Amino acid sequence: MNEVGGQAVIEGIMMRSKNKVALAVRNPEGEIIVKKEEVKTLSDKFKFFNYPLVRGVVSLFSAMIIGVKYLTISANIASAIPDENEELTPGEITFTLLFALSIGLFLFILLPTAFSKLFEYIGLQSRLVLNFAEGIVRIFIFLIYVYSISRLDDIEKVFMYHGAEHKTIYAYENKNPLNVENVKKYSRFHPRCGTSFLMFVMVISMLVFSFITVKVWYMKILYKILLMPLIAGLSFEFIRVAGRNINNPLIKLFIKPGLALQILTTREPEDEQIEVAIKALENVISDEAE
Repeated sequence: MNEVGGQAVIEGIMMRSKNKVALAVRNPEGEIIVKKEEVKTLSDKFKFFNYPLVRGVVSLFSAMIIGVKYLTISANIASAIPDENEELTPGEITFTLLFALSIGLFLFILLPTAFSKLFEYIGLQSRLVLNFAEGIVRIFIFLIYVYSISRLDDIEKVFMYHGAEHKTIYAYENKNPLNVENVKKYSRFHPRCGTSFLMFVMVISMLVFSFITVKVWYMKILYKILLMPLIAGLSFEFIRVAGRNINNPLIKLFIKPGLALQILTTREPEDEQIEVAIKALENVISDEAE
């Protein structure tokens, strides 16, 4: 069975297997429009990019690029734009990713480091305590960020599609026929969710950054940026293990915070969202079924 992941988009869902992407979007007339294509990544071309840790970084950037691309297509279909296949240019995708990474750098690297310097100024001297306090600040900022997004009215339906994506993948993983009634009974919380991945990043960064002993603030920030690929790789490997050993008591304990966070980023879907999720998944696994 292929390992399948997904992403909620505007009025739809993008599903992805190892070498295929399928997008299903409901247009203003209520029809489900499907787009699918074969995809090739660096991991397909070079063995090096399949190694543990490295594959996590490659997968992350690949997911970001594909996610931005299909988010644009879904917005065009949902808005009934005549050229629904219009895509962002490579330059526009690069700018979008750099802008998103810049926001992440400010919120989760620069801002927590500034708080760390503030804690040091008011009397905290222990490196261990300072790193722990900085990690707590980083998680707190992340939680505020996720909560703020979850309160936006326009994002409510996207989160319903997010819940439908999880439920449908659960049904597929449990080898149940893909229909609305079967999918409905599954949980909307999935251990391989991107939300859980980001929570792992927050926690693992606390451990990795604790080894940074330099005091010069700009060097400290530089080291943290350089260590982010390692943290992403470790988080990716952990979430893969968690997804494949969901019934292990120790794994269940470790994934609880990430699953709890999905209370904010998913909603219980209606039948129409589940129908779209099923259509996307059926198209991404169609070759395997045949």
